[in-house]
Amino acid sequence: MTSLDQFAEILKRDEPLAPYTWLKVGGPAQYLLEPRDAAELTRVVRACNDEGIPVRVLGGGSNVVVRDEGVSGAVLRLTSPAFAQVQISGNRVVAGGGALLSHVISETVRAGLAGFENLAGIPGTIGGALHGNAGGRHGEIAQFVRRVTVLTASGETLVRTDDELQFDYRQSNLDELLVLEAEFELQPDDPDQISQRLKKFWIAKKASQPLSSQTAGCVFKNPRGQRAGQLIEQAGLKGTRIGGAEINDRHANFIVTHEGASSSDVQRLMDLVRSKVSEQFGVALEPEVKIW
Repeated sequence: MTSLDQFAEILKRDEPLAPYTWLKVGGPAQYLLEPRDAAELTRVVRACNDEGIPVRVLGGGSNVVVRDEGVSGAVLRLTSPAFAQVQISGNRVVAGGGALLSHVISETVRAGLAGFENLAGIPGTIGGALHGNAGGRHGEIAQFVRRVTVLTASGETLVRTDDELQFDYRQSNLDELLVLEAEFELQPDDPDQISQRLKKFWIAKKASQPLSSQTAGCVFKNPRGQRAGQLIEQAGLKGTRIGGAEINDRHANFIVTHEGASSSDVQRLMDLVRSKVSEQFGVALEPEVKIW
């Protein structure tokens, strides 16, 4: 018996995590909980803190590789509509940490607010996007954020204003447990022009990336002044396969998984890439995906 038994209605034990991730690999979570609102979420986090149960948060599952042996402790998913609200007032947008970035993009474009269309095609939730400062060649989410409400591992709610926030390439100082909601400031623009830009970005993404495959987005961060995908391609690794994991032949910084793939296959392929790129170019690639 643990204090988590009081949350029986939202608790699953030894729940396979593979179906909740884009790569569809990995083992189970010791405890999987999907709180229904912020108050219940806070109670769950405090119960875990009191018992010393490790807690992880699984957002959209687009940048996570779960090990085959699974995850000990509790994994939280913010799937309730309570965590996905999007409110727009003037040029300010308040979005829940569990809201899909793609949904927030659609809502802001519809409202005639420009900026988020630059993030088209990036998977995941607002919380995950902020934590890893999601972005691409057209911009990053950091440039729009003004305030972030977070929940700490002890169950305390804090508000972080923009002068407290620090962002860098694919990282931030948002090291608390999770993002409850965030406020962004965008710029009014002609909705038709924003829609045209969104369409243009989407077409470019679909032409260069395997968006319809089981993949986790870019696997490695771009080294300063270089592109990881180009280095991997120049190392002759496009199409390389280990078990059920394969380096995509369209964009070499994507790994796709096939039926029967394991987390071990993905990690071995990542190790091979890092070894070959280091050997040939003297560059140490840093993973962009998180390995649990």
